[in-house]
Order: sequence, then C-alpha cells, then structure tokens
Amino acid sequence: MSWSLEQLPRMLPSSSMCEHPGGAKIILKYAGRDATSAYEPIHPPDALEKNLPSSKHLGSLSASAAQSISHDQQNRKKTKDEVRVEEALSQRPPLVRIMSLADMEAVARKVLSTKAESYYSSAADDHITTTENARAFSRFFFHPRVMRPVGDCDPSTTILGFKSSIPVFVSGAALAKLGHPLGEVNISKGATTTGIIQMVSSNASMSPAEIIAAAGPTSPMFFQLYKNANDAVAAQRVRDVEKLGYKAIFLTVDAVIPGNREKDTRSPWVTQDLEQGFPTVFVEGEGAEDGDNIFGTAGGLIAHDDRNMTWEKTIPWLRSITKLPIVFLMLKLELSLRFIKDAVLATEAGVDGIMLSNHGGDSLPPIEVLYRLRKQRPDVFDKTEGGIQRGTDVLKALCLGATAVGLGRPFLYAQSAYGEAGVVKIVRILEREILTGMRGLGATSVKDLRPEMVERVDWDPLPRAKL
Repeated sequence: MSWSLEQLPRMLPSSSMCEHPGGAKIILKYAGRDATSAYEPIHPPDALEKNLPSSKHLGSLSASAAQSISHDQQNRKKTKDEVRVEEALSQRPPLVRIMSLADMEAVARKVLSTKAESYYSSAADDHITTTENARAFSRFFFHPRVMRPVGDCDPSTTILGFKSSIPVFVSGAALAKLGHPLGEVNISKGATTTGIIQMVSSNASMSPAEIIAAAGPTSPMFFQLYKNANDAVAAQRVRDVEKLGYKAIFLTVDAVIPGNREKDTRSPWVTQDLEQGFPTVFVEGEGAEDGDNIFGTAGGLIAHDDRNMTWEKTIPWLRSITKLPIVFLMLKLELSLRFIKDAVLATEAGVDGIMLSNHGGDSLPPIEVLYRLRKQRPDVFDKTEGGIQRGTDVLKALCLGATAVGLGRPFLYAQSAYGEAGVVKIVRILEREILTGMRGLGATSVKDLRPEMVERVDWDPLPRAKL
C-alpha cells in the first residue's frame, strides 16, 4: 500500500495519527512511500481492517502503481544490516550442534536484525534484574534420592486440565515476525509437533486466527490479554478468541506502563549510524526533547492498555464476558510481600491460575517469589495453578509448587534462528534435561517433585569481584 503525502491528512486526521501506538512520526516518515518492510513484521494482516474505518480505505492500487512498487522492491539496495543478517544466516551451525538454549540464543543474536535483537533481548534500565533472575536459580540446590526405580520416567503434566508432554509452555511474546517471516506460525507448528501448549500474545505479529489455524484443531491454545482501556474493544477481543477456540485467558495485570528498555529505544540510532558509516552528532540549535516514542517497540505495544484495572471492577467484568479459565499474569514483582498479598486476593477473586513473570527484566526473580510464597502461604498452591516465565531450571520451580514453566524469549530465538525446526529442537533439549534431572532426583513423574527436594542457600555460588 502506498499513499501520497497530500492524501495522508484526509486518510488519517491528526488525532488518529496521535493515537497510533508508535506515534505520528513513524506514519509521516513513510508517507507517499512503500512501507511494507516496516509494516509487515509488527502488524497482523487484519490490523488495518480492524483499526482503520472503512471510509479511510481508498481502494486498491492501480496496476501500474503495483507494478512500480514491485519493481522498486526487487531492485531496492539492501541495507548493511540486511547484508549482515544474510551472511550470518549462511553461517549458522548445523542444528545437531545446538546443545542448549544458550547455544540457540547465541546463534539467534547473530542472525537477528538490529531492531529484532534489541527488542527481544532488552530489559529495564541496566539489565541488573534480568541478570539476577537467571542467577537466582543458582541459589537453589537439589536433594536427590537414590535407589529409586526411574527406568520409566514420565515428564508429562496437565496445565488447566490440558495435557502437555513436558511441564513447559510457550509464554506470550510479541512480534515473532521480527525474527522470521513465518513468526508465530513457526512456534505453533513446533509446539503442536512436540505436544506442548502455546500462549499467544495480544501483540503477536500474526492474527489469533492465523496462529490457531497453524496449530490445528487438536492443540489447546491459550491467549494472553493486554486489556484495552476501552471495555468494548477488550470485550470484543475476548469474544473473538473464545470463538476461535482458545482455551484460557491469561490477563496481564501489572504492565500499566512500559519498562525503561533503553536498548530497544536506541536500536534505530544504531541502525542509522551503521548505514551512514559514522555516528550522528549533535548540531548546535537542534531540539533536545525526546522523540515521539521514547519507549521503543515495547512501549508502543501497550500504549492503549487499561491503567485503571482493579480487583473490584476488572475481575467481575472479565468473568461476565467469558466462561474460559482466567489466569493472572503478574509482572514486575518488586516486593514479594506485596505479591503474596496480591496472590491471596487473586485466589479469593476466583482466578484459575497465577503466573509469575519477570517480564522485561524489571522485578524480583520469580523463583525467589515462588520460594517465599511456598513458605508463607502454601495454601495458595491448593487453590490455583501457577508457573513462571524465564529461568532454565524447570524442576526447581516445580519442586516449589509451580505447575509448569512458561518460556517466551527462548522460543523467539529458536524460531528466528531455525524456524519451526528450531522450536522443536529446544523442546527436545528441555525434555532431555527434565528427564535427566527427574531421574537424578528419584522422581518418576512430576507429581513426585516436592519442596524438600530443593534447598535455598544464602551464600553466593559465584565469586565476587575484588575491589
């Protein structure tokens, strides 16, 4: 689709442009030019139909205009970043050499565009909490049992009543097409092949209909809801996914503002400097104010979300419009005491599950919160199902009471690096590691995993730097 600059004010009033999650500046940047390469990786195919009034649809391009755009696309000079990505893709190691999720991430970071890598890997501020989230698992040690018959070991489980081959599911993670043209479809097909469940993000780069169609009729799918501030818009989205066959709603309740993900915000400047061959420098008299979207790709995704949700209003509202199981996706767990109180409120509100998350890397590590919740309010685990997002040690979380572990970024990395085959590969890696760990613990099923099988230590397993 191509628009002339003169047409733009008639199509999009200034108020509409300001409502665009990425700000008006990005729309004006592509006015009168082909915006396909910028638009497709971050928008579902039906985005214009759902968000732009039909009166603003001016019709199809003429044959000559379509031919001209096709010619320009075929003859467009590749950017330096695109050349780098193509070279990295040609040098990927054979999939058989990928032994761990860390191996997969290392390959993905090389083959991703600067924009995609910055968005997928960014976290709040100085990445301290996202680093500590990973390190937190190293503070928990196993108490294995020996002389147990573990020849037949079953790692399967159920999540909200639906069977999963391993206690892992795909967490909602946005914009998979930034990493691969097939995006979330790669994840759906890989999840179906391996028998795990996928939770689809409200901000996926493909439509919920496309994603669930790729999974097939026998694969249960969950939906992560970022509630729109407009109740009517939010309700329609819930009804749409319920009609499509999604089996549960994961309501994100603590992402009312975007985290300060500076790497994500900075990525356009990195790309600009790469193309120019030298850094852009300050010009005297130049404006010093922030641009339209200082929160980057991540911030734009939640620009219209509801910032006024409450226990008293939001839960009854959601219960009134759907019969699907409701899971609370709790983010930014700054204080475990606060979370424990919220977890109790959630169970009293009648939710079907609680999911702990270190979304964006700006909170207390979920494994620590899970540990404290187990110690202070073990009764919560009898009323809900819960899991965490992030973390490599699935069994430690299960021992402390989690039903399953949701992983988001690892699946984005896998499908970016190797497509559907990459998704299958990391599930097989996780399955092998889980089985090995269960046998070492003397557990033949996930039901055998108990809190007494892990111990938290207060000493730091890694040497501290000397001053």
